[in-house]
Amino acid sequence: MHDGKRVAVLMGGPSQEHAISLKSGHGVEQALAAAGWQVDPLIIPQFSTAKEAASWTESELKRLMPSVAFIALHGTFGEDGTVQTICEKLDLPYTGSDARTSRIGMDKLASRQRFVEAGLDVPAWRKLDARHWFVQELEGLEYPLVVKPVDQGSSIGVSIVETPEMLEPAVKHAAQYGNTILVDAFIRGRELTVGVLGDRALPVVEVVPKTRFFDFTAKYTAGMTEYHVPADLPPAIAAKSQEAGLRAHQALGCRHLSRADMILDVQGRCVILEVNTIPGFTPTSLLPKAAAHVGISYADVCGQLVDMALSSADRPRKLKPVAGAR
Repeated sequence: MHDGKRVAVLMGGPSQEHAISLKSGHGVEQALAAAGWQVDPLIIPQFSTAKEAASWTESELKRLMPSVAFIALHGTFGEDGTVQTICEKLDLPYTGSDARTSRIGMDKLASRQRFVEAGLDVPAWRKLDARHWFVQELEGLEYPLVVKPVDQGSSIGVSIVETPEMLEPAVKHAAQYGNTILVDAFIRGRELTVGVLGDRALPVVEVVPKTRFFDFTAKYTAGMTEYHVPADLPPAIAAKSQEAGLRAHQALGCRHLSRADMILDVQGRCVILEVNTIPGFTPTSLLPKAAAHVGISYADVCGQLVDMALSSADRPRKLKPVAGAR
């Protein structure tokens, strides 16, 4: 046992990634229980609003009175600072980045500005307001383009636009998840991802989807994607990719863990697409796969994250809810 420490594993929630979160959460729950932790699984229902989810979650955490929260939530509510703010209000230690960093990390525009300030390579991009936009706003970008919402994960709402005729339907598709749209230049190259655990960059993973890009179907359909762990890269390129992933983690102010998604382009640049502050966390997810390659088991990763959250140096500060970063 671990000195009577009780871990509440938060999973589910109101986002589009509810089912994926349940897989992460149950994996964490089983690993921690097998390692001797006292575990309370907290499955957050798919409330229609984040406010309802927040009220319910706060009440349940007060009832359970855990020593620490392991946040295995993905997407809005879990990764955008909402649940982190609840934990901070309750002075409850929790895994992952704090509310402020989570909010910035979930906002693709705000996080991209941080990457630029840190000197990292990013795609050329434009911001559109889906309610009133003009194609002239995309002047300087060449097709194909990538159209996406600014605050969704798992490639939800993302389209590859090959021709001008495909642009309007893609914007409408992305606008289902919010009026602010990000339009990127499509970067040709190899899809890489770099996990960070603590302050250590893990081995580079190459993602080879059978679809045009690593979309929702490729992510969550068995056999639709190959993962090379570690990526077959020259040592210097692998080190450069790991450095880019760690710098992106630091640029946002992440703590405990993150996973940076990037493209190694034809010029050899590591172009940062985004950082996931709560990456997928089943035993077969990418960050645990990379950790396993350097001898850190899934159970050890889960336990290390709980220990980090419980560390006195990492106790969360009580903060007021963070205003939108956009």
